Amino acid sequence: MLEYDFMINAFLASVIVALVAGAVGYFLVLRGQTFAGHALSHVGFAGATGAVLIGVAPIWGLLGFTLAAGMGMGALGQRLAGRDVAVGIVLTLALGLGLLFLHFYTAYATQVTALLFGNVLGVDRATLWTLLALGAGASLALALIARPLLFATLQPELAEAKGVSLRLVSLAYLAIVAITVAECVQIVGVLLVFTLMVGPAAVAGRVSSRLAPGVALACVLAVIEAWGGIALAYWTDWPASFWITALAGAFYFVSLAR
Repeated sequence: MLEYDFMINAFLASVIVALVAGAVGYFLVLRGQTFAGHALSHVGFAGATGAVLIGVAPIWGLLGFTLAAGMGMGALGQRLAGRDVAVGIVLTLALGLGLLFLHFYTAYATQVTALLFGNVLGVDRATLWTLLALGAGASLALALIARPLLFATLQPELAEAKGVSLRLVSLAYLAIVAITVAECVQIVGVLLVFTLMVGPAAVAGRVSSRLAPGVALACVLAVIEAWGGIALAYWTDWPASFWITALAGAFYFVSLAR
């Protein structure tokens, strides 16, 4: 299967996205903000369809909307906790807005399936370089804020007393989450972002209570799921996104049994 350029692009794109998603998702689970991360993907759907409507590449609309929403959520700081209803309203409103954009420009209706469920086999070289740049930027930013982020996550009152700005840390982190969501949509789509961002991190959190091994395990699991899903899609002719989610579910249920 590596004789085909599109398969090589798929494997390269998936490893870039999986490594970032595993690391960023670990903190997302640790902070209890998985629902907010899921909402960002739906906001990105509106951005992507809006970009198509005005003739811009979907990834830029996706990135712009998720960044704006992520920074808005980050500005709420600790007040974001417990606001599932408000986040859910924003989530459904974003989906409705995306459908409205499609109503005005139906020529790209086939592209909606790729946005909703991903199309890793359709990644070209230009998109690959874009994913690499975004992934490198998100990883570097996460490394820079990792210590205050962990401090603010585990001991927010003490961290604030020590001079850590909870609002600034939250804003920076959710901006990183927004970039990661924009990348994940290219692989598994808006509706399945949980697969790469939450699944591996949830398993890693159950297996290890230490930070470094937990993050490393989340990244490894994300890569295994992504590569395994692509390989199984090639051999069975079933959608890659299905296999990626199936592997994520299998790993999680095994961790529950353990």
